[in-house]
Amino acid sequence: MFTPGNPLIVQSDRSVLVEVDSPRYDEVRDRLARFAELEKSPEHIHTYRITPLSLWNAAASGMQAQGVVATLAEYGKYDLPENVRRDILDQMSRYGRLKLVKDGADLFVVANDEALIAEICNHKAIRALVAARPERFRVRIEPAMRGPVKQALLKIGYPPEDLAGYVQGERFEIALRDTSIATALPFTLREYQSDAADIFYADGAAHGGSGVIVLPCGAGKTVVGLGIMAAVNAQTLIISPSTVAARQWIEEIVDKTDVPRESVGEYSGEVKSIRSITITTYQTLTYHRSSGAYPHLNIFNEREWGLIIYDEVHLLPAPVFRATADIQARRRLGLTATLVREDGRADDVFALIGPKKYDVPWKDLERQGWIATADCTEVRIDLPEAQRMAYAVAEERLKYAVAAQNPTKVDLVGDLLAKHEDDTVLIIGQYLEQLETIAQRYDIPLVTGKTSTAEREKRYRELREGTARRLVVSKVANFAIDLPDANVAIQVSGTFGSRQEEAQRLGRILRPKRDGGQAHFYTLVSRDTRDQEFAANRQMFLTEQGYRYRILYGHEVAAFEPERPAKGRLA
Repeated sequence: MFTPGNPLIVQSDRSVLVEVDSPRYDEVRDRLARFAELEKSPEHIHTYRITPLSLWNAAASGMQAQGVVATLAEYGKYDLPENVRRDILDQMSRYGRLKLVKDGADLFVVANDEALIAEICNHKAIRALVAARPERFRVRIEPAMRGPVKQALLKIGYPPEDLAGYVQGERFEIALRDTSIATALPFTLREYQSDAADIFYADGAAHGGSGVIVLPCGAGKTVVGLGIMAAVNAQTLIISPSTVAARQWIEEIVDKTDVPRESVGEYSGEVKSIRSITITTYQTLTYHRSSGAYPHLNIFNEREWGLIIYDEVHLLPAPVFRATADIQARRRLGLTATLVREDGRADDVFALIGPKKYDVPWKDLERQGWIATADCTEVRIDLPEAQRMAYAVAEERLKYAVAAQNPTKVDLVGDLLAKHEDDTVLIIGQYLEQLETIAQRYDIPLVTGKTSTAEREKRYRELREGTARRLVVSKVANFAIDLPDANVAIQVSGTFGSRQEEAQRLGRILRPKRDGGQAHFYTLVSRDTRDQEFAANRQMFLTEQGYRYRILYGHEVAAFEPERPAKGRLA
């Protein structure tokens, strides 16, 4: 059967081609994102791929295999290949065929399939983790092996549903305030924030309590975390990407809950204080001595934590993965704007933190007014003649650095600043010399990894209070920095093709604006170079979330006028 008006072509290799110009593109993109991964996003045809992990995440979030098949059939130009239909049914049925359960003090892997128990127990990756000879429908494992068993079962294609429950941790009462201290305005969770917290906690049932919540930057992931803390009512360890982000967690906890400041500890490179609520950083936890020991990982055992929150869980480093494998009996919440991991360890996040429990398309929250409307523009410029020759003869590994530091970008920053005189602008990049040049040329403060925490906080505070309108920042500002009135970002260089970085950088300007104004995201790219190739990969994130972006060339910038929609306070 051939249905020409439909936008999908599903191929037998489990790739899915989507026509961008179809009037049904927006609706099919949002449905595809629930069970497929975007691979390529050129102008007219986008390519998604259906993978076992994407299907297991869909199954864990409550999607049924027949619903996935029905979506592909509804939007497909051609009949769904039979092998793809069978693969979807098979893979989604694999999630939860094995379950982890407790019986008294013992931990078991159980199934209603005797042959499946025999199969996994004879697999070399599982055999060493089994504590006793298998019974007919179950096999006992050591409680300490809960994490490694989940990892091993996922790798052989049978991700278990973990129903073994959690230790409650030491009780610590946490209640949300009715009024924010900082704003003196009523405070309550938005509907989607409340839904995310409820789905994760699941009224304390064993099928809740571990997993990842995916929400855009600016949508209030921290507030969701506070809602879950108030549901769990136990001592909580929070791991954040930086000391500045850790202190923002502290401010939010004190501002929006009844937890007194003296009950909140900071455990960082600068302060070592462990309290009933403790916030640490990935950097602190991964500090290691020349012997290879990680002394600060002991914090996981310092208290009877009832909840561990991994902020920006897509950054979770390998040593913390190993620690996480040992603490499977504690509730674990991952928060992120994107599940994309550049190191390919998304399956470990699934196994050790938990599957995706809740997400909302960015454009949905934009339509509802919870995040700012964003206008995305890529500006392509030529390399000057001298840099063209340097690029041509550079080693392959150095070509990107030459192209990304195109000196013409410095001039272009000035042109864009002139078009946004009344806006609050972040200029973001990766190469310090390039950023220092921009900061000096336009007399703008600069924040990098060398900047002290106190100085960073001061610069961010100036932007929040409106006493400064410009800031040049390195990648230290990618994560968990609250700058609600920043509405323009100019990206002069990035971390190769990192989609997660694109998500975070766009997120810096998506906080809803007090005047209802629009956000503008510019990426400056050297034409026909590795810079342009990496930009195309980063922009896949924009495509996944429903953003379209225009392409401008350097000579067109002078005549370009940013969109200025009518302003009106956002909901």
